[in-house]
Parts: sequence; structure tokens; C-alpha cells
Amino acid sequence: MIMQDIPRPKLIASICAIVALLIFIAVLIITAPDPESEQKQPPAQETTVSETTEITTTDTATTTIAITTIAQIESPQCKSAALYCVDDKQLLYNDNIYGKAAPASITKLLTASVALKHLSGDKVLTVGSEQSLVQPYSSLCGFSLGDSMTLKDMITGMLMASGNDAAYTIAVSVAREMLPDAGMSDSEAVDFFCGLMNVFAKDLGMENSSFVTPDGWDDDDQYTSAADLLKLAEYVLTVPEITESTKTLTKKVNMTAGGIQSWTNSNCLLDPDSEYYCKEAIGLKTGTTLSAGSSLIAAFKINGKTYISVVLGCEEDYERYELTNELIDKIR
Repeated sequence: MIMQDIPRPKLIASICAIVALLIFIAVLIITAPDPESEQKQPPAQETTVSETTEITTTDTATTTIAITTIAQIESPQCKSAALYCVDDKQLLYNDNIYGKAAPASITKLLTASVALKHLSGDKVLTVGSEQSLVQPYSSLCGFSLGDSMTLKDMITGMLMASGNDAAYTIAVSVAREMLPDAGMSDSEAVDFFCGLMNVFAKDLGMENSSFVTPDGWDDDDQYTSAADLLKLAEYVLTVPEITESTKTLTKKVNMTAGGIQSWTNSNCLLDPDSEYYCKEAIGLKTGTTLSAGSSLIAAFKINGKTYISVVLGCEEDYERYELTNELIDKIR
């Protein structure tokens, strides 16, 4: 066989072309995705994370408690959530609990607490001109000017029906009872009461909260956090006049001048006909505004222990109930 001489420049060019082709093929093989890697993802796993923190209890003592995240909650979504065991002083679920949030009508738990600190539950209150301060489209108890009932019964309407009208009558009545000779206007009386609310909140250890209305109406200067609401709820559970209302589905009360008011609790966890019914639920309060979203602070008795859940800032009403029940399901 006779081999023909190949010109040197052409030989070098051919070799370079072959090498370049081989390198290109190698790169394709190395960088090609594994066909299984995009189709099979590792299943989401529940994780448990433990840490410690400090919580200030109602007697102003500081106690170190364990925090255990019992599960990753994927859906539905909210801005903040917590689950706390009162008996063990243990925070079982912790999601952005120090995040700033609008309190909405959960504020009324504080309003009731402050009122009962300064007035007897048997004190008779009369609905008056303060009703002009109630915002349009508020949730109401259905009072008329001149209606009278005991503070305990008015608190029942405020908490069960989430009545903003009751919140303002309570606020003004407490302020004027404390300063009977001050000659305060309705607005001044409300401001004085809100001052009492903030003092009370600080006494409970609610360091990241501010209140400027007794009903929780949205305001830039009114805010709280899930961590602070846990402290408020823990206190509330020690006040029978409040817990009796928050765990009751329906109630009728007599007004002092005659007539009957009937209310149904806004908390679907208490309603056996609701798909969100929870037989262990013992309260506490719903809250819904544009800034707050749909929120719920709830309490439960399960296996002899008391639990508090906080869910803040859901986009839809049903989500606060689904997420609350999902949290509680983890400890049953």
C-alpha cells in the first residue's frame, strides 16, 4: 500500500478538529442532567428543632422554657403561628412569633381584662353617645342608645359577637368611673382607657405591643405579635368572666330595662355544625381586618393539659381554622 503524503498544515487542522469534537462530546456527557433527578424529589420530612427562650409570665417572673418545632406546616399560609402548652410552659410550634402584626378584634381580650381589673362584673353600663366613635361596617352586638346591662354581660357580647359597640361603651364607662370629675369627652375617655390597656399589656410582659383602640380597628400605632398574644391568652384563661364567654357558642342575656339580647360566637371551632368544629376547644377569639387578615387565638383542653394556639394573618377565613386544627392534630 502506498501512502500519500498529507501536507503538514492540513494534518494539523484535521487533528485539531477531531480533538475539538471529542471535547464537545465529553462536555455534553458530563453536563447532561440525570433524567431521574428532576422527576424524583426527596419527600418533605417533619423536623423537630429544640432551643430555649425566655417568656415572662403574668406574675412578671421570667421563666426559661423549651421550644420544640413539632412539624413543618406547609399549607395553608399565615404571617405568624404558635402552639404553647400552658401546663408545661413549652412552646411547641414557633413561626415568626415576634413578627409585627395587627391585632384586630383579638384586642377585645385585653379590653375585657382591663375592664374587669377596674370594675366589678356586676356593674351596670349604659350605652351612650360613644357609639358615634364606632367605625362603619363594624361587627356589632346590636345595642341601642340607652340600653343597659352588666359589664359581664356586655363583655359576653363583645367577645362572642365581636361587638365594637360594646368595646366603646366598656372603654368609656371604665374611664369615667375611674375619673368621675374629669369631664372627659367620649374620645378623651377612650384615649384614657387605651392608656390603661398599654399599662396592663406591659405588666403582662407584652413588650412588642401597642393599642390605641378598644375594638382592634386598624391603626398604624396599633400592633402586637404572636409571642405577646400568648402572654395575654395565658392570663385570660385565669379570668372566669372571660373564659365563660369565649367557650360558649350561643347565649341570651337580659338587659336591665327589659328586653333580651342573643349572640352566637364567631369562633367556628365551637360550632358542632361547622366543618372546623373541635370538641376540645375552649375559646378564645377571632380577629379580621384588612391589615390583620384572618386571625385566631384559640385554647384547648387535651389529655388533661391546656394548650394555646395563635394563627395570625391568613388570607382567607377558613385558613385560620385549618391551620389551627393542623397544629392541634400534632399533639393528639
